[in-house]
Amino acid sequence: MAVTVALAGDTMLGRAVAEELRRSPTPQTLFSAEVRQALAEADLVVLNLECCVSDRGHRWPDPSKVFFFRAPPSATRVLAELGVDCVTLANNHALDYGFDALADTSALLERAGVRAVGAGPHVSAAREFAVLEAAGVRLAVVAVTDHPADYAAGEQRPGVAWADLRTGVPHWLTALVARAAQEADAVLVTPHWGPNMTSRPPPHVLTAAPELLAAGATLVAGHSAHVFHGVADRIIHDMGDFVDDYAVHPALRNDLGLLFLVTLDGPDRARLAPVHLEAVPLFLDDCHTRLAHGEEWEWIRARFTTACAEFGTDVGERARRLTVEWR
Repeated sequence: MAVTVALAGDTMLGRAVAEELRRSPTPQTLFSAEVRQALAEADLVVLNLECCVSDRGHRWPDPSKVFFFRAPPSATRVLAELGVDCVTLANNHALDYGFDALADTSALLERAGVRAVGAGPHVSAAREFAVLEAAGVRLAVVAVTDHPADYAAGEQRPGVAWADLRTGVPHWLTALVARAAQEADAVLVTPHWGPNMTSRPPPHVLTAAPELLAAGATLVAGHSAHVFHGVADRIIHDMGDFVDDYAVHPALRNDLGLLFLVTLDGPDRARLAPVHLEAVPLFLDDCHTRLAHGEEWEWIRARFTTACAEFGTDVGERARRLTVEWR
């Protein structure tokens, strides 16, 4: 009983990417044929949608906020055509253009047949998990973000599932993960945590991740740093970016990324676990993502191997992909 889940980090479809999508709203605009083929190998695809999707709204009134991301309505159809099953909206860009744009994002994703977690019209909806089904397996997806607090949903206020993870994992989150574990065969927790442009996870992420596993998560896969981090046992600390138009840091190389394919397997549904990870090296070429080659590939291999070694994780290689065996 095996299922493969494709996991991608920050997928930013605003600004210059939005302009490309307006000109040509197709999956080919965003990803090369080889990247799309890698996605098609998976039974389920989950990613972090680092923008709202709407043609309405006004910028969030925060004078300290620098970046605002909004994709055109056609973006949700493109995601569906890529095979994306679920996105998390629990991040620091879901409310960039206000409550109306967030409502549009949810409605457009639903219309396209793409599930969404991590945001909603009130706090109960924002915190609810989604259950995806494939290959006879029910996978619950739980989403949360640790920033910004002013995007947090309230009892009668739209927003995101926010938790101040720097002070610890709150009871509502561990209870939610435990409930998801009771209602599904496996649980993916996908947090948007930690600051941008870091080469390794901050202390609060290192503390929170095992607590989420102890609460019932099968796999934890985070994002936010724009740079991939090392992998530990059942933990992908940060997946980096998937597509964007961001400026490139010359040392951190946020234009070099990974698409993760994780296989869950076990003798029965009660004992499903992540057993195998393949990381597909990517080059984010300003609004379009393709496979990494040559020196790009070598840099990713060296960086990922070093980052994983910090957690005692060995990295292998198979067919130009990086591998981790969890058993």
